[in-house]
Amino acid sequence: MHTYHIHIKGLVQGVGFRPFIYRLANEIGLSGEVRNNNNGVCIEINSTNAQKEMLLQRVQKEKPAASLISRIDVKEYPLTKSFSGFSIASSQNLSEEITHISPDIAVCDDCLRDMKMQSHRKNYPFINCTNCGPRFSIISDLPYDRESTSMKPFKMCSTCSSEYSLITDRRFHAQPVACNSCGPYYYLHYQKEEKAHTFYCTPERFVKTMCDQIRKGEVVSLKGLGGYNLICDAFCEKALERLRKIKQRDQKPFAMLFPNLNKIKAYAFVSKEEEEMLLSWRRPIVILKLRNPISKLANGGLNSVGVMLPYLPVHYLFFEKLSTDALILTSGNLSDEPIIISNETASKKLLPLTNLQGEHNRVIVNRMDDSIVQFINHKPMLIRRSRGFVPDPHSSTLFTEGILAFGAEKVNTFALGKNNEMIVSQYIGDLKNPETLDFYKEAMSRFQKLFKFIPKSLVCDLHPDYFSTRRAEEIAENLQLPLYKVQHHHAHAVAAMEEFGLTDDCLAIVMDGTGYGTDRKIWGSEFLICNHKEFVREAHFPYVALPGGDMAVKQPWRSAIAYLDHYGHSVPEKLLARYGEQKQEMILKMVHQDINAPLSCGAGRLFDAVSSILGLCDTAHFQAEAPMRLEHAATDNYADRYETDMLNPLNFSYLFNGILEDLEGSVSTSLIAAKFHNTLSVMIGREAELILENYHIPRKVVLSGGCFQNKRIAEQVSDYLNKKKIQCYLPEKFPVNDGGISLGQLAIAATKRVGKYA
Repeated sequence: MHTYHIHIKGLVQGVGFRPFIYRLANEIGLSGEVRNNNNGVCIEINSTNAQKEMLLQRVQKEKPAASLISRIDVKEYPLTKSFSGFSIASSQNLSEEITHISPDIAVCDDCLRDMKMQSHRKNYPFINCTNCGPRFSIISDLPYDRESTSMKPFKMCSTCSSEYSLITDRRFHAQPVACNSCGPYYYLHYQKEEKAHTFYCTPERFVKTMCDQIRKGEVVSLKGLGGYNLICDAFCEKALERLRKIKQRDQKPFAMLFPNLNKIKAYAFVSKEEEEMLLSWRRPIVILKLRNPISKLANGGLNSVGVMLPYLPVHYLFFEKLSTDALILTSGNLSDEPIIISNETASKKLLPLTNLQGEHNRVIVNRMDDSIVQFINHKPMLIRRSRGFVPDPHSSTLFTEGILAFGAEKVNTFALGKNNEMIVSQYIGDLKNPETLDFYKEAMSRFQKLFKFIPKSLVCDLHPDYFSTRRAEEIAENLQLPLYKVQHHHAHAVAAMEEFGLTDDCLAIVMDGTGYGTDRKIWGSEFLICNHKEFVREAHFPYVALPGGDMAVKQPWRSAIAYLDHYGHSVPEKLLARYGEQKQEMILKMVHQDINAPLSCGAGRLFDAVSSILGLCDTAHFQAEAPMRLEHAATDNYADRYETDMLNPLNFSYLFNGILEDLEGSVSTSLIAAKFHNTLSVMIGREAELILENYHIPRKVVLSGGCFQNKRIAEQVSDYLNKKKIQCYLPEKFPVNDGGISLGQLAIAATKRVGKYA
């Protein structure tokens, strides 16, 4: 008999781990205690070696579904302490180390049953247990106890308290446990005669009133898990038109919330992997290919749709009262502002537009949008990483302690380093928006407090005008901290390398719209031989003028004229007819006389140009609309392509010659779009092949940058490289777009700080 100290690290708080250990210990007949501390779960037992081994085996085999064990340390001591049975001890805060924090977990089937069977939780919209419910959205400090969450003001009633204390109960030590008697509640907020009114009611009355408005074709706002949502019937044209006016969103697709998987399958194709993701406890939005048509007002007229299943009890309560096949569930904000989390702000900004608002009285500590996932070659790709995924850390071989990475600008995230881990924030958004910049500063401050982080060095993008860069410079000066500046596409590349544990030199293909280059030009089609410390730019697309700078991003017809001029072609009559000779002359003058026409090799602008030439998108209403419409216009299962120069693959002359010949020959837009994608994929793959032939490095290629969100390009480039026996890596756990930049920045800074790999 010995005393054993067992320290378990990983995602082991907020997932029912202590109750799980308590039950195991009692089944095995152990005496001792289990407690949370700020860097994991600690178990102290008096036992034989055989009992200890049995405990460890069962912990690994039977751990809670949402938990993740990264390390188990065991120390053996002489029998020095006596215990009376096994207990859960008070949490301890012993050091600056931290444990993993659970993301929010979708409501479980057991709780949904309880919501109908338990009298004190009948239709209770905040039902939860140790296996599900709010986690990161409500936590403000570690260790994870009720006192450190926004559940602190809600004192448990005697019934909830007894469940919380009973080992055999599923709510044993469930921190957000509550019921209709003692927990948070919803109430109605509405406007009448230009005055706001509050109406407190039962859950049944609340749901009925909200659903009555939805049924009438109205848009309602609802405070959810990580912020407010705007909700309407996904098949009501009147409601969809109203929602687009409220959101100031003309074309961008909305996500659709379906009551069950069968309803989704009636409208979209669902693979096995997509089904598993939809049903997972993370419950993200999953982008699927349409099976049957839906309103253009819902998905912007694309051939795909973003769908999700209910993740909150209140979602299920809504569907019980509604007959519609799906709801639109979109973030409660205006235009590009961050999702609203406070009742006061929602009442000011949303209530006048929706007239009916569902509020609750639990504070949202950490705001979060819904995460978005799509599948590339049957593997997940995160488009937006937020609810259900944050704050899962990335474990690294690098020592990252004290490094704060500020991220990019448009699709911003930030990241901080703790020991050998990188903790990337939730999706923040476009920092050019003042409200989003405030959210960025607020979230960064919260993360530093929550994860006991003290910045010792900073890292940001090389771009001098990014708000994230300016913020980093400001803090570096105020705190007198070293500041590293990292080239945008190098950060993209290293983010992908870091995810897959690649440290040796490899080839990175980074395709996006814009990134500030070391030559002060606009990059975005980079073939880099790189490692975590340095890179060599081996190739890129040709530089083409960008008439009007950022205006060309919003008006792809400008890039169309510039590209056609660059390759010696006149503008097709249909494009000229849409904008006229006067505007063409203006653009050509800007290009030829170098008037506000910076040079860009961004791959995104090539997609813009072709999309406009084909008449698919002349004016972009949302980011990357032109490339998206080009991708979605392409015919499936069509392998034909244009001629290419296999010795000089990035020569686009043949590509534009072919496109214009097809246009003159009245070839369909869908076939031209498909041939463009097929050709570009071969050009990219062939260029990579030639570069690797000239370097004595492993035949490994990482793909990164927002252009690889294009499913067709990502799959075809990967397939080309794999057929050439070149191993290809495409990010799965962190966004391939600028949402992954902060991860790459952090890895580069950690490497440069020590001058070698840790």
